[in-house]
Parts: sequence; structure tokens; C-alpha cells
Amino acid sequence: MWSEAAPVASAAMATFSDGDPAARAAPRRQPVALRRSFDLGRELTADGRFVRQGSAFRRQVTADGSSGFPAAAGRYHLYACLACPWSQRSVIGRILKGLEGAISISFTDPYRDSLGWAFTGGEFVDPINGFAYLSEAYAATDPSFDGRYTLPVLWDTETGQIVSNESGDILRMLNGAFDAFAEHHVDLYPPPLRAEIDSLNEEIYEHVNNGVYEAGFSRNQAAYEEACANVFRVLDSLEERLGRTRYLVDDQPTEADWRLFPTLVRFDTVYYLHFKCNVRRIVDYPNLWGYARDLYQLPRIAETVSMEQIKRHYYTTHDMVNPSRLIPLGPDLDFSQPHGRG
Repeated sequence: MWSEAAPVASAAMATFSDGDPAARAAPRRQPVALRRSFDLGRELTADGRFVRQGSAFRRQVTADGSSGFPAAAGRYHLYACLACPWSQRSVIGRILKGLEGAISISFTDPYRDSLGWAFTGGEFVDPINGFAYLSEAYAATDPSFDGRYTLPVLWDTETGQIVSNESGDILRMLNGAFDAFAEHHVDLYPPPLRAEIDSLNEEIYEHVNNGVYEAGFSRNQAAYEEACANVFRVLDSLEERLGRTRYLVDDQPTEADWRLFPTLVRFDTVYYLHFKCNVRRIVDYPNLWGYARDLYQLPRIAETVSMEQIKRHYYTTHDMVNPSRLIPLGPDLDFSQPHGRG
């Protein structure tokens, strides 16, 4: 399973990046040498709690152009990384909607140092702007920006600026604003289900998606225990819920499922050990484990999962958690085994 992940991801990345001849012709810089280790900076409070920064850019692409950013084929570019769970949401959304021909994509190296996500050459290049670092996109948009450079980023090639660096907003824009250019007519945010999806999204973000980071980056025992307890309180609740329904809200996956999936797919490999969320593994939850495999086995989802990149990112980037940078061999997980959920 592990040895197969990297080639699959590489093939996917080659497919994603090759759509626009003009983009392929853009100048590319020499690969950069990565150096100083990443730190939490202002996101670590004086009492040792991790408090995630807010997303700085939350403009909207709209179908009618009323936002100043009209939906159009070939205008927007997605910067992402297969190691990053927040990026994976947008990569999945682009695939599910069939927007590969409308929105180009490029990927950063999974290792991140103090200068942020980097395009180091080979499969990790920026064919649109030739950036060496994602930080250059932030500087081009707001020269005064001094926060952490995050992924994903939706970039407007026409005005040369970031539209959004908020993963939830990007997923929702891909689902709705670009419908005229989508090859697949699926709706991840159906109007009758929106209130329930929003409620689930809020709880899952606070206590699972972000909760594992609050536990793993904490320097405060009480804060760690509180965050970790909340992670498993919500996972226990989701396990019970998935005993009644195949997916979180409906008989088809919605936005809520694709916001949860990237955390589940990383949990046993990274969050259980690296972030000390070790009360239970996902494989110890019959419904959650079957559900994670069910989503993974849907068409083209497996190509968005690179365990090699995931492990390399977490275990070599966070020196404050894993100063040795040793990457564990396990666990031996098989997401392709039958899920038994319909």
C-alpha cells in the first residue's frame, strides 16, 4: 500500500498540471534549497495553546461576476499540496465536479520550512507564475501580509492575486460558482441539506479537523487533554451516526463528508502517533473505518491520497514534535479492502 502511493500521486500531479499550453510555457525558476525549520510563531499562545490564524483572503468567485471575480474557464489556478488535508478538500472538489479543464493546478513540495511551502522542481513546480515559494503569491496580493502562508490558494491569473486561501470557501466555490464549466453535475451542498451540513461542518472543524492540531501542537497539558478528549467525543458521535446512515447527511457524499475524509485518512498514520491523539485508532471504529474506505474507493479519490507525502510532511516538518525527523514505517493500512457499506 505504502510503496504504491507515491507513483499514483505523481501521475495525478502530472495530469493536473498539464492542461494549459500557455501555463506550460511560463518561465520556471531553479529548484530552491529548503532550510530553517518551521515553527508555530504567533499561533502558539503564551500559555502553550495552539490557536490557528484566520484566513486572510476570502473573496468569492461568482457565476454572475458580481463579486469582481467572475467564474471563467482558464482564468483561475489552484495551488495545493497532497500532504495537506485542507488542500485535499479542494483537490477532491475539483475532481468531483469535473473542473480539470477549467481550473489548472500545481503542487508544492510536502516538506515545509520556515519560508513556507516551496516549489522545489520536478513534480513540484509553478507553471503559472514561476514562483519558488508560495509566499510570493501572498506578497503579490498583499505586501504587508506577515502571517503563515497556507494552502490551498485559489489564484486569479487575470489580476495576479489570491482570491481565497480558505479551504472551505474554495470547496464551496468549486461546487457552485463554476457549474457552467463542470463536466459532472453533482451538488455537494444541496439546498435542503445545508443547515445540517453547516452544523456538522462546524463541529467537525472545531473538534476533529482542527482539534487534532490543537492537541498535537499544544505545550500545555490541560489544553492537550481537553483537545484530545473533544476529538474522541466527536469521533464517537460520528461512529454512532454512521451506524444509521451510509454517509454523514444523505445517501450520497456531501461537502460534510469531504471535509471529514482528509482527517480520517491521516489519522492512524499521523495524528494517532505524531499528535498524540492515541485513545483509539480509526481502524478501531467499525463504522468510521468502513466509511473512510467507502469514500476512498469512489472514482479517482485514491489519487488524491499520497501516504508517502503525508508522512514526509508531518514527520519532517514539525521539528518541535519530531526533532529526529524519522519517518515511521507503519501502520500497514489497506483502504482498498471491501468496506461493506452498500
